[in-house]
Amino acid sequence: MRSAIIMLCVLGLTGCGVVYHSPTVNTMSRDSDKVRVVEMSSETVMAANRAPYDPQALPAAFRETAGTGRGLRGAGAIPEAPYDPRDKPAGLETRLPPEASSHPYRIGVGDVLLLATQGTASSVDQLSGLLAAANSRQGYTVQDDGVIAIPSVGRVRVSGLTLEEAEAELFQRLVENQFDPTFSLEIAEFNSRKVSIGGAVSNPGVVPVTLTTLYLDEALAQAGGITVTDQDYASVRLYRDGTLYQIPLTELYSRTSLQRIPLIDGDSVFVDTAYDLELAQAYFQQQISLTQLRQSSRAAALSELNAEVSLRRNALNEARENYRSQLEFGAVQRDYVYLTGEIRKQSRYALPLDNVAHLADALYDEGGGLTTTVADVRQIYVLRGSSDPREFGAVTAYQLNGANAANLILATKFELRPNDVIFIAEQPVTRWNRVIAQILPSLNVASRTNSLSNN
Repeated sequence: MRSAIIMLCVLGLTGCGVVYHSPTVNTMSRDSDKVRVVEMSSETVMAANRAPYDPQALPAAFRETAGTGRGLRGAGAIPEAPYDPRDKPAGLETRLPPEASSHPYRIGVGDVLLLATQGTASSVDQLSGLLAAANSRQGYTVQDDGVIAIPSVGRVRVSGLTLEEAEAELFQRLVENQFDPTFSLEIAEFNSRKVSIGGAVSNPGVVPVTLTTLYLDEALAQAGGITVTDQDYASVRLYRDGTLYQIPLTELYSRTSLQRIPLIDGDSVFVDTAYDLELAQAYFQQQISLTQLRQSSRAAALSELNAEVSLRRNALNEARENYRSQLEFGAVQRDYVYLTGEIRKQSRYALPLDNVAHLADALYDEGGGLTTTVADVRQIYVLRGSSDPREFGAVTAYQLNGANAANLILATKFELRPNDVIFIAEQPVTRWNRVIAQILPSLNVASRTNSLSNN
């Protein structure tokens, strides 16, 4: 009987309009023409996401770091070095002599000529008085006036002549003196043309220039070879006709063509290992000074940099704290989405800065969430008002049917916009339970009042 009375009361109260009313998306009201319900699908989600939106920017203080920016001072310009590094021995300039033209050897003062006649007997046997000269000199030395003195023949000028020209001259003189002109002439000793070798060699001295061309490497070899231990500080210098030429030793060893430079009479070759000690001392001293200057400048710049970075870091931290304080007191304009209906907590969800939030972010945020025991997962709505002033009050309700769990993937793709309202309807049984819960206290009061009046 009591249950029947309750049912009759509920129905009566319903007719009177005093029964509990829960919020819902009502398309049957007088403003239903302004509410459009759109079921969420891949196509409708893509269309909704096309709505223009620029997320609010994160303040610049959160983007910068203390080590960025302009105005950091470095060590400054380093003063010019007093000596160029090319002055070091390793940077010696290569200066080559001009190519020498080849000429036949010409007999000169001091050369020793050897004369031989036909037969076993020497020419001294046929020329009286020549035996003593041949035995003592082993030939004929060209005297300072350019002649050789042959007894019974006389003085024959041979200086400045080639060997062929000297043979012709001697032939003529033998014929004139009625001697057998059958003979041979050769140079026994080359003393008139020389090249001097000195410096860092094993046997400094002079090297004669003979009938064959004398090359630089041959001259150095005849002097016993170079005795340099540190090639970077050595060079081969060649004096010729008043001009100094030089070849760094490293270049000489690395380039074969430099070793085959022809030498001529009067050349002076010197293997030089000396280096101006005052220049070297000044050079290395300035290198040490520059190193110390760089170190001190870098230390000063680093100290200044650390101080400036510290100041900038403090300024950035202060700016960030000020922004957080403004957020706390609501002094910063933010974009929000509002959550209502069968949600754990009626609240608002702040849209992120420099990013886009999705429906799933708001539903499953720590402050949100839905309870399936009271929420109707078939009616999850995103209510979005029209931005067109001509459609003021028009609302599009995007409905997500969460009864099919596969549809929840759409919640991860649906982008939220400022002032969206997320609404979750209640289950029918929840509405019924709430009606009963609100009516029963009133019935209990009425029942107790009747009992008291009967008594």
